[in-house]
Amino acid sequence: MIDKPSGAYYSDGLNAERLRRCYEIAPPRVQRYFRAEIDFVLRRIRPANQVLELGCGYGRAIEPLIGVADRVVGIDTSVDSLILGAETIDQCCLAAMDAGELGFSDGSFDVVFCIQNGISAFGIDRSLLIDEAIRVTRTGGTVLFSSYSHRFWPERLEWFRIQAAHGLLGEIDEDATGDGVIVCKDGFRAETVGSGHFESLAASTGFPFEIVEIDESSVFCVMTRA
Repeated sequence: MIDKPSGAYYSDGLNAERLRRCYEIAPPRVQRYFRAEIDFVLRRIRPANQVLELGCGYGRAIEPLIGVADRVVGIDTSVDSLILGAETIDQCCLAAMDAGELGFSDGSFDVVFCIQNGISAFGIDRSLLIDEAIRVTRTGGTVLFSSYSHRFWPERLEWFRIQAAHGLLGEIDEDATGDGVIVCKDGFRAETVGSGHFESLAASTGFPFEIVEIDESSVFCVMTRA
């Protein structure tokens, strides 16, 4: 097995139409998880807000924000996914960019969010990722990161097995998979960030934060740029 950072896996292969297919074949309970995460973000957005999504892919989570925020920007390392998003979504700005080295000025956004375990999937130092998100957030603004809840493990594993069965991921390495970590025989590895780890990461920033579990599927770390 060749180790391959999950961030490279998404940018090099599991992108564009293949990524969209992953969401299309998701079971109803996983679809509910998607909606719950987006709804949680939506409740923190105001009409005048400038909003940034880290790891937007083809814009699945951006589309519901159009018309809610004043401006929505999405960044991703996969150019193919961004091209697909630009073909299907209007009134937003999509850019090829590394979430660990954002090309925006300090305090450019009111809300910065990174959902569906991007904090793990990007393969970037997590403290660096959070610091960079906070840097581009205005004073009084909100930064949101999410990972999977341990309660959601059976549904999450089922969804990844379905993806593997459709040839979108490599075969699941059942011996190496467990305790919140999914490993595929082609080198893909997906971890999670639990509440305790989120607390440690957020506390190191010195800014106010809260850890919230929603829908028994997601753990959100919500930070305020004070």
